[in-house]
Amino acid sequence: MTLTSFGPANRIQRSAETHPLTWRLRDDGEAVWLDEYQAKNGYAAARKAFADMAADDIVQTVKDAGLKGRGGAGFPTGVKWGLMPKDESINIRYLLCNADEMEPNTWKDRMLMEQLPHLLIEGMLISARALKTYRGYIFLRGEYTTAARHLNRAVEEAKAAGLLGNNILGSGFDFELFVHTGAGRYICGEETALINSLEGRRANPRSKPPFPAAVGVWGKPTCVNNVETLCNVPAIIADGVDWYKSLARDGSEDMGTKLMGFSGKVKNPGLWELPFGVTARELFEDYAGGMRDGYKLKCWQPGGAGTGFLLPEHLDAQMYAGGIAKVGTRMGTGLAMAVDDSVNMVSLLRNMEQFFARESCGFCTPCRDGLPWSVKLLMALENGQGQAGDIETLLGLVGFLGPGKTFCAHAPGAVEPLGSAIKYFRPEFEAGIAPTRAGDLNQVVTPTMVGA
Repeated sequence: MTLTSFGPANRIQRSAETHPLTWRLRDDGEAVWLDEYQAKNGYAAARKAFADMAADDIVQTVKDAGLKGRGGAGFPTGVKWGLMPKDESINIRYLLCNADEMEPNTWKDRMLMEQLPHLLIEGMLISARALKTYRGYIFLRGEYTTAARHLNRAVEEAKAAGLLGNNILGSGFDFELFVHTGAGRYICGEETALINSLEGRRANPRSKPPFPAAVGVWGKPTCVNNVETLCNVPAIIADGVDWYKSLARDGSEDMGTKLMGFSGKVKNPGLWELPFGVTARELFEDYAGGMRDGYKLKCWQPGGAGTGFLLPEHLDAQMYAGGIAKVGTRMGTGLAMAVDDSVNMVSLLRNMEQFFARESCGFCTPCRDGLPWSVKLLMALENGQGQAGDIETLLGLVGFLGPGKTFCAHAPGAVEPLGSAIKYFRPEFEAGIAPTRAGDLNQVVTPTMVGA
Protein backbone atom coordinates (compact mmCIF):
# COMPACT_ATOMS: atom_id res chain seq x y z
CA MET A 1 0.00 0.00 0.00
CA THR A 2 1.40 3.36 -1.04
CA LEU A 3 1.52 6.02 1.67
CA THR A 4 1.91 9.04 -0.57
CA SER A 5 0.16 12.19 -1.65
CA PHE A 6 1.49 12.08 -5.21
CA GLY A 7 -0.90 11.69 -8.09
CA PRO A 8 -0.46 9.35 -11.06
CA ALA A 9 3.05 9.48 -12.49
CA ASN A 10 3.81 12.11 -9.82
CA ARG A 11 2.02 14.71 -11.94
CA ILE A 12 0.69 16.56 -8.89
CA GLN A 13 3.19 19.06 -7.50
CA ARG A 14 2.65 19.59 -3.81
CA SER A 15 3.06 23.09 -2.42
CA ALA A 16 2.21 24.94 0.77
CA GLU A 17 -0.44 26.86 -1.19
CA THR A 18 -2.36 23.77 -2.30
CA HIS A 19 -1.34 20.89 0.00
CA PRO A 20 -1.22 22.19 3.58
CA LEU A 21 -1.05 18.71 5.08
CA THR A 22 1.47 16.98 2.84
CA TRP A 23 3.74 19.52 1.14
CA ARG A 24 6.52 18.85 3.66
CA LEU A 25 6.63 15.09 2.97
CA ARG A 26 9.95 13.68 1.87
CA ASP A 27 10.11 11.81 -1.43
CA ASP A 28 11.86 8.89 0.26
CA GLY A 29 9.04 8.42 2.80
CA GLU A 30 11.29 9.05 5.80
CA ALA A 31 10.10 11.09 8.76
CA VAL A 32 10.56 14.86 8.79
CA TRP A 33 12.38 15.65 12.04
CA LEU A 34 12.58 18.98 13.86
CA ASP A 35 15.39 20.72 11.97
CA GLU A 36 13.91 19.93 8.57
CA TYR A 37 10.39 20.68 9.78
CA GLN A 38 11.43 24.13 11.01
CA ALA A 39 13.34 24.75 7.78
CA LYS A 40 10.02 24.13 6.01
CA ASN A 41 8.28 26.82 8.07
CA GLY A 42 7.37 24.43 10.85
CA TYR A 43 6.19 25.95 14.15
CA ALA A 44 5.82 29.37 12.48
CA ALA A 45 2.06 29.10 12.99
CA ALA A 46 2.57 28.24 16.65
CA ARG A 47 4.84 31.26 17.10
CA LYS A 48 2.20 33.46 15.46
CA ALA A 49 -0.56 32.03 17.67
CA PHE A 50 1.46 32.56 20.84
CA ALA A 51 2.74 36.03 19.95
CA ASP A 52 -0.19 37.66 18.16
CA MET A 53 -3.43 35.86 19.01
CA ALA A 54 -5.57 35.51 22.09
CA ALA A 55 -7.04 32.10 22.85
CA ASP A 56 -10.53 33.16 21.76
CA ASP A 57 -9.11 34.53 18.50
CA ILE A 58 -7.65 31.12 17.66
CA VAL A 59 -10.98 29.42 18.37
CA GLN A 60 -12.85 31.94 16.22
CA THR A 61 -10.38 31.58 13.35
CA VAL A 62 -10.80 27.80 13.29
CA LYS A 63 -14.56 28.23 13.46
CA ASP A 64 -14.59 30.78 10.62
CA ALA A 65 -12.42 28.50 8.47
CA GLY A 66 -15.12 25.83 8.58
CA LEU A 67 -12.78 23.07 9.73
CA LYS A 68 -14.72 19.89 10.50
CA GLY A 69 -13.65 16.71 12.23
CA ARG A 70 -11.74 14.37 9.93
CA GLY A 71 -12.35 11.19 11.93
CA GLY A 72 -15.66 10.42 10.22
CA ALA A 73 -18.32 12.30 12.17
CA GLY A 74 -17.59 15.68 10.57
CA PHE A 75 -18.58 17.86 13.56
CA PRO A 76 -17.42 21.50 13.24
CA THR A 77 -14.14 21.78 15.14
CA GLY A 78 -14.50 25.41 16.18
CA VAL A 79 -17.98 24.73 17.56
CA LYS A 80 -16.59 21.79 19.55
CA TRP A 81 -13.82 23.97 20.91
CA GLY A 82 -16.39 26.59 21.88
CA LEU A 83 -18.07 24.09 24.20
CA MET A 84 -15.08 24.13 26.54
CA PRO A 85 -15.82 26.17 29.71
CA LYS A 86 -14.96 29.86 29.74
CA ASP A 87 -14.42 29.90 33.51
CA GLU A 88 -10.75 30.76 34.03
CA SER A 89 -10.81 29.20 37.50
CA ILE A 90 -10.99 25.74 35.90
CA ASN A 91 -7.25 25.36 35.42
CA ILE A 92 -7.12 21.60 34.75
CA ARG A 93 -8.20 20.80 31.21
CA TYR A 94 -7.13 18.13 28.76
CA LEU A 95 -6.64 17.84 25.00
CA LEU A 96 -6.86 14.33 23.57
CA CYS A 97 -5.81 13.32 20.10
CA ASN A 98 -7.82 10.35 18.86
CA ALA A 99 -5.18 8.32 17.00
CA ASP A 100 -6.90 4.95 17.50
CA GLU A 101 -7.23 4.43 13.76
CA MET A 102 -8.93 1.02 13.61
CA GLU A 103 -11.49 1.65 10.87
CA PRO A 104 -10.91 -1.06 8.25
CA ASN A 105 -9.48 0.28 4.97
CA THR A 106 -8.27 3.48 6.67
CA TRP A 107 -4.62 4.46 7.16
CA LYS A 108 -4.49 8.25 6.71
CA ASP A 109 -3.54 9.16 10.29
CA ARG A 110 -0.77 6.58 10.25
CA MET A 111 0.93 8.39 7.37
CA LEU A 112 0.78 11.76 9.15
CA MET A 113 2.13 10.39 12.43
CA GLU A 114 4.90 8.33 10.86
CA GLN A 115 6.14 10.92 8.37
CA LEU A 116 5.08 14.30 9.83
CA PRO A 117 4.99 13.84 13.63
CA HIS A 118 5.84 17.49 14.28
CA LEU A 119 2.83 18.66 12.26
CA LEU A 120 0.58 16.87 14.74
CA ILE A 121 2.52 18.23 17.71
CA GLU A 122 2.29 21.78 16.35
CA GLY A 123 -1.44 21.36 15.76
CA MET A 124 -1.90 20.14 19.33
CA LEU A 125 0.26 22.97 20.72
CA ILE A 126 -1.85 25.65 19.01
CA SER A 127 -5.05 23.87 20.00
CA ALA A 128 -3.89 23.63 23.61
CA ARG A 129 -3.22 27.35 23.61
CA ALA A 130 -6.73 28.01 22.28
CA LEU A 131 -8.40 25.66 24.77
CA LYS A 132 -6.15 26.54 27.73
CA THR A 133 -5.32 22.90 28.32
CA TYR A 134 -2.19 22.16 30.29
CA ARG A 135 -1.77 18.51 29.30
CA GLY A 136 -2.36 16.52 26.14
CA TYR A 137 -2.43 12.84 25.21
CA ILE A 138 -2.07 11.16 21.85
CA PHE A 139 -4.16 8.00 22.25
CA LEU A 140 -2.51 5.76 19.69
CA ARG A 141 -3.56 2.44 18.24
CA GLY A 142 -1.25 -0.11 19.86
CA GLU A 143 -0.32 -1.76 16.57
CA TYR A 144 1.14 1.50 15.22
CA THR A 145 4.59 0.83 16.64
CA THR A 146 6.46 2.96 14.07
CA ALA A 147 4.14 5.90 14.71
CA ALA A 148 4.66 5.51 18.47
CA ARG A 149 8.43 5.53 18.05
CA HIS A 150 8.40 8.57 15.78
CA LEU A 151 5.95 10.53 17.92
CA ASN A 152 7.94 9.90 21.08
CA ARG A 153 11.13 11.07 19.38
CA ALA A 154 9.37 14.18 18.06
CA VAL A 155 7.99 14.98 21.52
CA GLU A 156 11.50 14.82 22.98
CA GLU A 157 12.81 17.06 20.18
CA ALA A 158 10.06 19.60 20.85
CA LYS A 159 10.79 19.56 24.58
CA ALA A 160 14.49 20.15 23.99
CA ALA A 161 13.65 23.08 21.72
CA GLY A 162 11.36 24.70 24.30
CA LEU A 163 8.23 23.99 22.23
CA LEU A 164 6.72 21.75 24.91
CA GLY A 165 6.96 21.92 28.68
CA ASN A 166 7.04 25.07 30.79
CA ASN A 167 6.91 28.69 29.60
CA ILE A 168 6.60 27.78 25.93
CA LEU A 169 8.08 30.44 23.64
CA GLY A 170 8.37 32.74 26.66
CA SER A 171 4.60 33.03 26.89
CA GLY A 172 4.15 31.70 30.41
CA PHE A 173 1.99 28.91 28.96
CA ASP A 174 2.76 25.32 30.01
CA PHE A 175 1.80 22.24 28.02
CA GLU A 176 2.89 18.64 28.49
CA LEU A 177 2.27 16.02 25.80
CA PHE A 178 2.29 12.25 26.19
CA VAL A 179 1.95 9.35 23.74
CA HIS A 180 -0.37 6.65 25.13
CA THR A 181 -0.69 3.36 23.26
CA GLY A 182 -4.02 1.57 23.60
CA ALA A 183 -4.69 -2.11 24.15
CA GLY A 184 -6.44 -2.51 20.80
CA ARG A 185 -10.20 -2.03 20.64
CA TYR A 186 -12.16 -0.55 17.75
CA ILE A 187 -14.64 0.99 20.18
CA CYS A 188 -11.87 3.28 21.50
CA GLY A 189 -12.47 5.37 18.40
CA GLU A 190 -15.59 6.62 20.20
CA GLU A 191 -14.37 9.57 22.24
CA THR A 192 -15.82 8.62 25.62
CA ALA A 193 -14.69 4.99 25.28
CA LEU A 194 -11.25 6.40 24.54
CA ILE A 195 -11.45 8.48 27.73
CA ASN A 196 -12.43 5.43 29.79
CA SER A 197 -9.54 3.45 28.34
CA LEU A 198 -7.08 6.26 29.03
CA GLU A 199 -8.21 6.27 32.64
CA GLY A 200 -7.56 2.53 32.89
CA ARG A 201 -11.22 1.54 32.74
CA ARG A 202 -13.07 -0.79 30.42
CA ALA A 203 -13.48 0.85 27.01
CA ASN A 204 -17.24 1.37 27.16
CA PRO A 205 -18.82 4.55 25.79
CA ARG A 206 -20.23 6.92 28.39
CA SER A 207 -23.67 8.41 28.53
CA LYS A 208 -23.88 11.88 26.96
CA PRO A 209 -24.65 14.38 28.38
CA PRO A 210 -22.48 15.28 30.16
CA PHE A 211 -20.19 15.76 27.19
CA PRO A 212 -16.41 15.58 27.54
CA ALA A 213 -16.14 19.37 27.30
CA ALA A 214 -17.82 19.47 30.71
CA VAL A 215 -16.84 16.13 32.25
CA GLY A 216 -14.02 14.30 30.49
CA VAL A 217 -10.72 12.81 31.59
CA TRP A 218 -10.74 12.33 35.36
CA GLY A 219 -13.85 14.48 35.52
CA LYS A 220 -12.20 17.54 33.97
CA PRO A 221 -13.07 19.48 30.79
CA THR A 222 -11.66 17.64 27.80
CA CYS A 223 -11.57 18.15 24.05
CA VAL A 224 -11.05 15.16 21.74
CA ASN A 225 -9.97 15.68 18.12
CA ASN A 226 -8.78 13.40 15.33
CA VAL A 227 -5.17 13.40 14.07
CA GLU A 228 -5.96 14.85 10.64
CA THR A 229 -8.22 17.48 12.21
CA LEU A 230 -5.42 18.77 14.46
CA CYS A 231 -2.93 18.70 11.58
CA ASN A 232 -5.08 21.24 9.70
CA VAL A 233 -4.80 23.83 12.47
CA PRO A 234 -1.27 25.19 11.74
CA ALA A 235 -2.05 26.04 8.10
CA ILE A 236 -5.29 27.79 9.05
CA ILE A 237 -3.49 29.95 11.60
CA ALA A 238 -0.53 30.65 9.30
CA ASP A 239 -2.39 31.46 6.08
CA GLY A 240 -5.86 32.52 7.11
CA VAL A 241 -9.51 31.73 6.68
CA ASP A 242 -10.08 32.95 3.12
CA TRP A 243 -7.16 30.95 1.74
CA TYR A 244 -8.27 27.80 3.53
CA LYS A 245 -11.82 28.07 2.22
CA SER A 246 -10.55 28.65 -1.32
CA LEU A 247 -8.93 25.20 -1.41
CA ALA A 248 -12.25 23.35 -1.76
CA ARG A 249 -13.90 22.75 -5.14
CA ASP A 250 -17.01 24.65 -6.16
CA GLY A 251 -20.13 23.01 -4.80
CA SER A 252 -18.50 21.59 -1.69
CA GLU A 253 -19.94 22.60 1.66
CA ASP A 254 -16.80 21.34 3.42
CA MET A 255 -13.73 23.54 3.42
CA GLY A 256 -10.05 22.82 2.82
CA THR A 257 -8.44 19.59 1.70
CA LYS A 258 -8.87 15.98 2.80
CA LEU A 259 -6.67 12.93 2.79
CA MET A 260 -8.49 10.53 0.47
CA GLY A 261 -7.57 7.15 -0.89
CA PHE A 262 -8.60 3.97 -2.65
CA SER A 263 -7.82 0.37 -1.73
CA GLY A 264 -8.86 -2.91 -3.32
CA LYS A 265 -7.88 -4.31 -6.70
CA VAL A 266 -7.13 -0.93 -8.25
CA LYS A 267 -4.00 -0.26 -10.27
CA ASN A 268 -2.59 2.40 -7.96
CA PRO A 269 -3.89 1.97 -4.40
CA GLY A 270 -2.80 4.89 -2.28
CA LEU A 271 -3.46 8.06 -0.35
CA TRP A 272 -3.66 11.62 -1.67
CA GLU A 273 -4.39 15.06 -0.31
CA LEU A 274 -7.19 16.44 -2.47
CA PRO A 275 -9.63 19.34 -2.26
CA PHE A 276 -13.07 18.65 -0.87
CA GLY A 277 -15.51 18.41 -3.74
CA VAL A 278 -13.37 16.30 -6.07
CA THR A 279 -15.52 13.60 -7.62
CA ALA A 280 -15.18 9.99 -6.60
CA ARG A 281 -14.66 9.18 -10.29
CA GLU A 282 -11.61 11.42 -10.43
CA LEU A 283 -10.26 9.79 -7.28
CA PHE A 284 -10.93 6.31 -8.67
CA GLU A 285 -9.83 6.78 -12.29
CA ASP A 286 -7.20 9.54 -12.29
CA TYR A 287 -5.50 8.75 -9.00
CA ALA A 288 -6.19 5.08 -8.25
CA GLY A 289 -5.93 4.25 -11.96
CA GLY A 290 -9.20 2.28 -12.16
CA MET A 291 -9.45 -1.47 -11.73
CA ARG A 292 -6.59 -3.82 -12.46
CA ASP A 293 -6.72 -5.65 -15.76
CA GLY A 294 -9.20 -8.54 -15.64
CA TYR A 295 -11.33 -7.03 -12.89
CA LYS A 296 -14.47 -4.94 -13.03
CA LEU A 297 -15.76 -2.53 -10.38
CA LYS A 298 -18.79 -4.05 -8.70
CA CYS A 299 -19.33 -1.53 -5.92
CA TRP A 300 -17.37 0.70 -3.55
CA GLN A 301 -17.43 2.16 -0.06
CA PRO A 302 -16.57 5.86 0.27
CA GLY A 303 -14.93 5.94 3.68
CA GLY A 304 -14.27 2.78 5.67
CA ALA A 305 -16.11 -0.40 6.53
CA GLY A 306 -18.83 1.46 8.42
CA THR A 307 -20.16 3.27 5.33
CA GLY A 308 -22.72 1.98 2.87
CA PHE A 309 -21.92 0.43 -0.48
CA LEU A 310 -22.38 2.45 -3.65
CA LEU A 311 -22.53 1.41 -7.30
CA PRO A 312 -20.26 2.46 -10.21
CA GLU A 313 -22.91 4.94 -11.35
CA HIS A 314 -22.45 6.80 -8.06
CA LEU A 315 -18.81 7.68 -8.86
CA ASP A 316 -19.84 11.12 -10.09
CA ALA A 317 -20.72 12.14 -6.50
CA GLN A 318 -18.54 14.83 -5.00
CA MET A 319 -16.33 13.75 -2.13
CA TYR A 320 -17.63 15.80 0.76
CA ALA A 321 -20.18 14.95 3.44
CA GLY A 322 -23.20 16.40 1.66
CA GLY A 323 -22.13 15.08 -1.74
CA ILE A 324 -21.93 11.49 -0.54
CA ALA A 325 -25.13 11.90 1.48
CA LYS A 326 -26.95 12.69 -1.78
CA VAL A 327 -26.25 9.15 -3.02
CA GLY A 328 -27.35 7.52 0.21
CA THR A 329 -24.48 7.05 2.64
CA ARG A 330 -21.72 8.84 4.58
CA MET A 331 -18.28 9.99 3.52
CA GLY A 332 -16.73 8.60 6.69
CA THR A 333 -12.94 8.75 6.65
CA GLY A 334 -12.75 9.45 2.92
CA LEU A 335 -10.64 6.37 2.16
CA ALA A 336 -12.65 4.33 -0.31
CA MET A 337 -12.54 0.62 -1.05
CA ALA A 338 -13.22 -0.88 -4.46
CA VAL A 339 -15.01 -4.24 -4.54
CA ASP A 340 -14.35 -6.23 -7.70
CA ASP A 341 -16.74 -8.50 -9.57
CA SER A 342 -15.16 -11.69 -8.19
CA VAL A 343 -16.31 -10.92 -4.63
CA ASN A 344 -19.42 -12.56 -3.19
CA MET A 345 -21.25 -9.93 -1.18
CA VAL A 346 -22.58 -12.40 1.39
CA SER A 347 -19.05 -13.52 2.24
CA LEU A 348 -17.81 -9.94 2.36
CA LEU A 349 -20.60 -8.89 4.71
CA ARG A 350 -20.12 -11.93 6.92
CA ASN A 351 -16.47 -10.96 7.32
CA MET A 352 -17.36 -7.36 8.12
CA GLU A 353 -20.08 -8.20 10.60
CA GLN A 354 -17.80 -10.67 12.37
CA PHE A 355 -15.35 -7.83 12.91
CA PHE A 356 -18.00 -5.44 14.20
CA ALA A 357 -19.56 -8.09 16.45
CA ARG A 358 -16.18 -8.90 17.98
CA GLU A 359 -15.40 -5.22 18.58
CA SER A 360 -18.71 -4.40 20.30
CA CYS A 361 -18.19 -3.36 23.91
CA GLY A 362 -21.23 -5.46 24.85
CA PHE A 363 -22.94 -2.74 26.86
CA CYS A 364 -26.29 -2.45 25.08
CA THR A 365 -28.51 -5.34 24.00
CA PRO A 366 -29.16 -4.43 20.33
CA CYS A 367 -25.45 -4.31 19.57
CA ARG A 368 -24.34 -7.14 21.86
CA ASP A 369 -26.95 -9.61 20.60
CA GLY A 370 -27.95 -8.18 17.23
CA LEU A 371 -24.53 -8.20 15.57
CA PRO A 372 -23.76 -11.86 16.41
CA TRP A 373 -27.25 -12.73 15.17
CA SER A 374 -26.48 -11.09 11.84
CA VAL A 375 -23.25 -13.08 11.63
CA LYS A 376 -25.11 -16.35 12.27
CA LEU A 377 -27.62 -15.61 9.52
CA LEU A 378 -24.93 -14.53 7.08
CA MET A 379 -22.90 -17.67 7.74
CA ALA A 380 -25.95 -19.77 6.96
CA LEU A 381 -26.57 -17.88 3.73
CA GLU A 382 -22.88 -18.10 2.81
CA ASN A 383 -22.98 -21.88 3.22
CA GLY A 384 -26.23 -22.30 1.28
CA GLN A 385 -28.17 -23.19 4.43
CA GLY A 386 -30.30 -20.08 4.78
CA GLN A 387 -34.02 -20.19 5.44
CA ALA A 388 -36.88 -18.27 3.88
CA GLY A 389 -37.24 -15.11 5.95
CA ASP A 390 -33.54 -14.76 6.78
CA ILE A 391 -33.14 -11.74 4.53
CA GLU A 392 -36.15 -10.05 6.10
CA THR A 393 -34.66 -10.78 9.52
CA LEU A 394 -31.39 -9.18 8.47
CA LEU A 395 -33.24 -6.10 7.23
CA GLY A 396 -35.10 -6.03 10.54
CA LEU A 397 -31.78 -6.01 12.36
CA VAL A 398 -30.62 -3.11 10.18
CA GLY A 399 -33.61 -1.17 11.47
CA PHE A 400 -33.30 -2.26 15.09
CA LEU A 401 -29.60 -1.34 15.19
CA GLY A 402 -29.95 1.93 13.29
CA PRO A 403 -29.22 5.49 14.43
CA GLY A 404 -30.79 6.35 17.77
CA LYS A 405 -31.52 2.72 18.66
CA THR A 406 -28.24 1.93 20.45
CA PHE A 407 -26.05 3.49 23.12
CA CYS A 408 -23.40 4.72 20.68
CA ALA A 409 -22.80 4.81 16.93
CA HIS A 410 -20.99 1.47 16.70
CA ALA A 411 -23.99 -0.66 15.70
CA PRO A 412 -25.49 1.86 13.23
CA GLY A 413 -22.15 1.97 11.43
CA ALA A 414 -21.89 -1.81 11.50
CA VAL A 415 -25.25 -2.42 9.82
CA GLU A 416 -25.11 0.40 7.26
CA PRO A 417 -23.06 -1.66 4.77
CA LEU A 418 -25.32 -4.67 5.39
CA GLY A 419 -28.47 -2.76 4.50
CA SER A 420 -26.93 -1.28 1.36
CA ALA A 421 -25.54 -4.66 0.23
CA ILE A 422 -28.98 -6.26 0.46
CA LYS A 423 -30.50 -3.28 -1.35
CA TYR A 424 -28.16 -3.54 -4.33
CA PHE A 425 -27.29 -7.25 -4.39
CA ARG A 426 -30.29 -9.07 -2.93
CA PRO A 427 -30.10 -11.97 -5.44
CA GLU A 428 -26.73 -12.96 -3.98
CA PHE A 429 -28.33 -13.25 -0.55
CA GLU A 430 -31.34 -15.12 -1.93
CA ALA A 431 -28.98 -17.62 -3.56
CA GLY A 432 -27.90 -18.70 -0.08
CA ILE A 433 -31.34 -20.04 0.86
CA ALA A 434 -31.27 -23.83 0.82
CA PRO A 435 -33.43 -25.34 -1.97
CA THR A 436 -35.35 -27.48 0.52
CA ARG A 437 -36.21 -24.38 2.49
CA ALA A 438 -36.78 -21.87 -0.24
CA GLY A 439 -40.41 -22.81 -0.50
CA ASP A 440 -41.09 -22.62 3.24
CA LEU A 441 -43.71 -20.18 4.31
CA ASN A 442 -42.22 -16.96 5.59
CA GLN A 443 -44.02 -17.26 8.91
CA VAL A 444 -43.74 -15.09 11.98
CA VAL A 445 -42.94 -17.27 14.98
CA THR A 446 -45.38 -16.72 17.83
CA PRO A 447 -45.38 -18.09 21.41
CA THR A 448 -48.20 -20.48 20.41
CA MET A 449 -46.11 -21.96 17.62
CA VAL A 450 -43.25 -22.84 19.99
CA GLY A 451 -45.53 -24.43 22.56
CA ALA A 452 -45.72 -21.55 25.03
